[in-house]
Amino acid sequence: MNTILIIVNIIIFLLLIMGLFMMQKKHVSFSKRIFTALGLGLVFGVIIQLIYGATSEVTIGTIDWFTIVGSGYVKLLQMIVMPLVFVSIVGAFTKLKLTKNIGKISFLVIGILLGTTAISAAVGIGSALGFGLDGIQLTQGDAEATRNMELEEKVVTVQDVTIPQQILQLIPSNPFLDLTGARPTSTIAVVIFAAFVGMAFLGVKRKDPEHGEFFAKIIDTLYAITMRIVTLVLRLTPYGIFALITKVTATSDYVAIAKLGKFVIASYVALIVMFIVHLILLSLAKLSPVRYVKKAMPTLTFAFTSRSSAGTLPLTIKTQTKDFGVSEGIANFAGSFGLSIGQNGCAGIYPAMLAVMVAPAVGINPTSPAFIITLIIVVAISSFGVAGVGGGATFAALIVLSVMNLPIEIAALVISVEPLIDMGRTALNVSGAMVSGVLTGKATGELDKEVYKQQQIVEA
Repeated sequence: MNTILIIVNIIIFLLLIMGLFMMQKKHVSFSKRIFTALGLGLVFGVIIQLIYGATSEVTIGTIDWFTIVGSGYVKLLQMIVMPLVFVSIVGAFTKLKLTKNIGKISFLVIGILLGTTAISAAVGIGSALGFGLDGIQLTQGDAEATRNMELEEKVVTVQDVTIPQQILQLIPSNPFLDLTGARPTSTIAVVIFAAFVGMAFLGVKRKDPEHGEFFAKIIDTLYAITMRIVTLVLRLTPYGIFALITKVTATSDYVAIAKLGKFVIASYVALIVMFIVHLILLSLAKLSPVRYVKKAMPTLTFAFTSRSSAGTLPLTIKTQTKDFGVSEGIANFAGSFGLSIGQNGCAGIYPAMLAVMVAPAVGINPTSPAFIITLIIVVAISSFGVAGVGGGATFAALIVLSVMNLPIEIAALVISVEPLIDMGRTALNVSGAMVSGVLTGKATGELDKEVYKQQQIVEA
């Protein structure tokens, strides 16, 4: 009987997929298809849970099949991340787009990412204090106990890592290994390697123009093919979002979420406030925040549902270049650095909130100015090297809590709402990366204001 019910669910899923496909055939805008997919996933997932329950064999079996579409789409995006980063950065050199401003661009992108992370830490502290969150009141169940054991094993790998060692981890020793994404800092390492290749090209071009020109043609061809692959994958976005959000709503533990409702609300208040800060920064740069929201929303929606900043990178770069008018070089620098440096949600708000919640347990007054200032500085510096995939926030929290000599158990006690909060954190991470690209483009004169002002969003 369960098999029949699973087959019925799959048939309904495929029919809804067909509906999204028909919308594409009728040339319905990309953004409308994205939000339609989001709505269908929310409703379909809730219905599945109401009928079968979150942990039933039917639900688990059904979602297992849906994962082919959802997780499969994320894997396709991750597949193209490293080639896209490498070819785009090198291509920026062959097209002479970064030659004059590379130092300024790097400084501005990293500076904005770290600056906004420091602000997000302050926002997280304010939200935790404003809602009166107290980690001592949280209870530990079986899942939390298991998670705590995992964290105790994981913290050994980060608690003795100094800031200079974190910086060293960004430097590639084996670029071919980093091209596989083997390390949390692989993306930044690939950016650094690509920059060296680009600078080497400039030297070869001066001494041997013929070889330089030949290499430039190879990179241009690879870039064209890579971007074509990106376009093909991005066309699958509505289907991926539909499958991902269906899984989230069908399998979420709403009872556990209700128990930690105060923490969830405080987290999302902080995330929303920080997103408003992004809009304020754009306004100060004399750029329309309304236009930013309209054009960024499809990308932020995917980041929200996928919980993967790395998986969202192709969309992040495409939105910056096609919709905001940011130059390709800056868009790739901002998107790539934003994966491992200065993630506003995962490395900023979340660790700061946990630190404030657990501080009273060890006799520290969380409202102390010295504690707050120290925490903001530690959060900003520790934001180097946070992986742009699910679990990056936990990694960041372990580093911050260890440096501040605070108990790490607090990270295990919120495990039941981790996926829900991680959705919002990932969207904020991606927004921070795009804002850093837009502001850097504006500061260096490499932002096409006419493209930014256009109302129509370029379709995938």
